Amino acid sequence: MSSNNISFEQLGLSTDLLRAISDQGYTTPTPIQQQAIPVILQGCDVMGGAQTGTGKTAGFTLPMLQKLEGYANSSTSPAKHPIRALILVPTRELAVQVYESVKTYGKYVTLKSTVIYGGVSIDAQIAAIRSGVEILVATPGRLLDHLQQRNLMLSKVEMLILDEADRMLDMGFLPDIKQIIQMLPDQRQNLMFSATFSEEIKKLAGKILKNPTLIEVARKNSVSDLISHVVYYLEPIGKQEFLIDMIKKNNLQQVLIFTRTKHGADRLAQKLNSREILSSAIHGDRNQLQRTQALDNFKCGLIRVLVATDVAARGLDIEELTHVINLELPNNPEDYIHRIGRTGRAGAKGLAISFVSREEISLLDGIEKLLGIKIKVEESNFGLKNQQPEYLDKKKPIDEQKDKRSVSSAQSKNIDPAVKKAPRTFSLRKESLSKRPRRTDKIEDPLFSQPYISKYSDLLSAEVGAGKFANKNIHKQYSSKTLPALFIPPVVSKQK
Repeated sequence: MSSNNISFEQLGLSTDLLRAISDQGYTTPTPIQQQAIPVILQGCDVMGGAQTGTGKTAGFTLPMLQKLEGYANSSTSPAKHPIRALILVPTRELAVQVYESVKTYGKYVTLKSTVIYGGVSIDAQIAAIRSGVEILVATPGRLLDHLQQRNLMLSKVEMLILDEADRMLDMGFLPDIKQIIQMLPDQRQNLMFSATFSEEIKKLAGKILKNPTLIEVARKNSVSDLISHVVYYLEPIGKQEFLIDMIKKNNLQQVLIFTRTKHGADRLAQKLNSREILSSAIHGDRNQLQRTQALDNFKCGLIRVLVATDVAARGLDIEELTHVINLELPNNPEDYIHRIGRTGRAGAKGLAISFVSREEISLLDGIEKLLGIKIKVEESNFGLKNQQPEYLDKKKPIDEQKDKRSVSSAQSKNIDPAVKKAPRTFSLRKESLSKRPRRTDKIEDPLFSQPYISKYSDLLSAEVGAGKFANKNIHKQYSSKTLPALFIPPVVSKQK
């Protein structure tokens, strides 16, 4: 049977699930769905890897709903709805995306589900959990909060799904994951899905999965062929102006931009708004309401630019996003894959643009090595110094490139490079006092050098003698006294 002609009906899915799939307009499963769904339905552990945007989420959501369909019931008793499947994800955005997928494909199946993550009130989550759910989507940190408060139990879990497992390791969730696994029953089915597979991920899979079936529909750490890659060499100080010119001159209406830091994302969004380009920023310091509102405004076209950090890269599902721009390259080459994976989804073409400074050349080398491709370098007509020869010669050390620039600069000014680079010499020999320059005489200000004698006491004495003041004791308070000059110690008289 050809994999190109296979349909969802041939995967053994139920009528209710096929109906929900048809409502979404899908007729042919993606390669990851074709391979993963039958294996998961057989009850095997799976280690699945696929490019971002290839239907990976539906690849485990559909068979999970199929296997739990026998527990579907309309009872209002929480005891009838224990947690049967646990899905762990690294970020809030991805948690919401997976939960929406569960609701979309399970709308004709009477299974209850909910999602829990940090950054929002825990009270509403407690109420949803205590009402009973079969499927729980959670981030590790918030799940541990509920477990510590004894708001839920995991003793009935039959399926454990780790989505974006590599990102959870990068974010330091490994201790949380180990703690959660200890609370699960030993007899369960384990699924691990990720866009990339590092050696660390495979070690984790060896501890969690039992004789897993490895499913990789593309070579490891690859990206979609629908995404084109472009690099511009720019000075760091000129990146923002170049970005603004690019957006305006190309009339880009929907652009996702990545920065390394939260403060950098905020500053860029403010700069774009000041230049009449409506923008918003999402990162870890924004609460869930702010992040959701910014993402909704971006999807609806109310803003043209969404500035994000790597933490927010996972789980951003934006239809027909054509441009992803890396204002700064990520420190981890694998994060580049997840950044640009927001475009080129569901068969649509995308463009990944990266602004690379001199300090980021080594990061670009790491990305090209990971992808196994040479990224195209584009020239700019925006008048910025982005095509320096030393940029293009990546193999030369930075010090050698600096020497080259200094020599060329000296030659342009008709200065001998040897003279230009001659080291400055210093002599430790003491000079004679006669050769030292004399200090110029300072002009003294009387206010700072001469004592001050108040004349107010003499005037007061005259007025008292004329009878203008009845109390002559006042004169004692203003006895004639010389005040010292400012900043000069008072002169002590030797005469008594």
